[in-house]
Amino acid sequence: MAPKKDSNGLDNYAFALEGRSRDLPDAKSEDDLASSQDGDKLAYCVTDVPPWYLCIVLGIQHCLTAFGGIIAIPLILSQGLCLQHDGLTQSHLISTIFFVSGVCTLLQVTFGIRLPILQGGTFTLLAPSMAMLSMPEWQCPAWTQNASLVNSTSPEFTEVWQSRMRALQGSIMVGSLFQVFVGFSGLIGLFMRFIGPLTIAPTISLIGLSLFDSAGTSAGNHWGISAMTTGLIILFSQYLRHVPVPFPTYSKDKKLHTSRVYIFQILPVLLGITLSWLICYILTSYNVLPADPNLYGYLARTDLKGDVLSRAPWFSFPYPGQWGVPTVSMAGVVGILAGVISSMIESVGDYHACARLSGAPPPPKHAINRGIGIEGIGCLLAGAWGTGNGTTSYSENVGALGITKVGSRMVIVASGVLMVAMGVFGKVGAIFSTIPSPVIGGMFMVMFGVISAAGVSNLQYANMNSSRNIFIFGFSMFSGLVIPNWILKNPRTIATGVVELDQVLQVLLTTSMFVGGFFGFILDNTIPGSNHERGILAWNKAHEDDSSNTLESGEVYNLPFGISSYLSSSPWLRYVPFCPPGEKSGVVTRSLEPKRPLEGHPEPAQIIVGVGL
Repeated sequence: MAPKKDSNGLDNYAFALEGRSRDLPDAKSEDDLASSQDGDKLAYCVTDVPPWYLCIVLGIQHCLTAFGGIIAIPLILSQGLCLQHDGLTQSHLISTIFFVSGVCTLLQVTFGIRLPILQGGTFTLLAPSMAMLSMPEWQCPAWTQNASLVNSTSPEFTEVWQSRMRALQGSIMVGSLFQVFVGFSGLIGLFMRFIGPLTIAPTISLIGLSLFDSAGTSAGNHWGISAMTTGLIILFSQYLRHVPVPFPTYSKDKKLHTSRVYIFQILPVLLGITLSWLICYILTSYNVLPADPNLYGYLARTDLKGDVLSRAPWFSFPYPGQWGVPTVSMAGVVGILAGVISSMIESVGDYHACARLSGAPPPPKHAINRGIGIEGIGCLLAGAWGTGNGTTSYSENVGALGITKVGSRMVIVASGVLMVAMGVFGKVGAIFSTIPSPVIGGMFMVMFGVISAAGVSNLQYANMNSSRNIFIFGFSMFSGLVIPNWILKNPRTIATGVVELDQVLQVLLTTSMFVGGFFGFILDNTIPGSNHERGILAWNKAHEDDSSNTLESGEVYNLPFGISSYLSSSPWLRYVPFCPPGEKSGVVTRSLEPKRPLEGHPEPAQIIVGVGL
């Protein structure tokens, strides 16, 4: 979802340099307004190329910002794939999703929307995937839940999880073709005409709420450790986010001096997980945590997967079909389609937010169509490689642009290259797979709560004093919780006589996101109400451009390597929805001034300090 602007400027700055006050004046003079406008300027805009070392350091920060969401997906999927006790395979899945996320990021920045926006795994596909794996024919055998009975190298166990993965792969690949078609055909604009806040709010909120069982299962392995992890993340992200940490910095002008870096605001999740992980390691070393698998707290030990790091290869190159030939089921495809539609809606909002924060004009229709189409191709690649998930634009990294004030897309190119390298370097995935289950559960508690709240935040555009809107939202949310819960408890109830139809209904009706979004969509478009009451006007206005300095649209969104010039030579191609229009003569364009150091903005060395930790 598009990040909201805070009245407090610190949420958009990671740096407070010497001599600048953090106090907000009650009334702004002309000098204050000029200073405020200068503070909104970017150190590097979308088409600028920062120094190579700055690209690498900021690229690392974007990877770290996204890592929580990326590694959470294979760890959750491992429960449905019967892989809870196979750390080595989990590490392979983590490496694969890193690799595919990097490739999709490079495709999106180069040929897609062409904005500095990162691609990664999506929770919108996680809900229907888990619903599919909860069907009776895909439920895990009892022996796979007992660590002492699992032999991860046995052909029987391998077939158990790979058959489930292949079913997911096929469903994702077929479902992604719909997104490719919607993007490159330009139909996304038609979709957005009928989808407003009252559809999006229950859809996104129910993604987080439907995963409460996964969070509770992981956290319940040791509530003390999970509570500590949650507490640390809350402490860093909420209470200490405005607390600067002095750090020595060197620059040519000021030589060696001290800069204040808001490190807790930049990396709260990473710091919280790392500290909890370290404490679990200390408790394991001194045998404070029980060594008996039958005792409570055993799963908080850090040595349960101690052999994973040594067994994982230094280099492993993921490839399409590495788990076998994908299989397709109608139920899986229909369920994935519900997630694909939600992902597309969310990405359109991210495109507009990213354009605002990177100093670019609002994305034109051809760029949005291309971005959605490339995301569909990314989901196709994710299915082929076997991540068990798709790809989407990451809102967290859009917010990071406001922190660093570096909107260059070359930074995201560096992030894509780094994620590809992390996917090839097998030890990276092995390290993440050894995080104790209660630590992951603590992270889920925060992450899924934020996802749920992000969905509810869309209601700010609608008039929630209206009894119509209160009814639609309340009924959609409650139905999205009640119906899936009842179907899961009574799986044999659906019996139409057609097996394929039974499977389709089973997956759809156990996907909370689909049930809530479906009722929200139908009720919002059929119950009488004005566009103002429904929030459509405010929703559209929020996506309008509010940048004072923007580049020419063609300079940002046209295809690279002279492809746009070649396409503009064919008059008929201007009617293709994803091709940029031909250049028009006599058009006066606005562009950013040549990049120069901005007074009060961090220098490259100071920006590096902010993300170097």
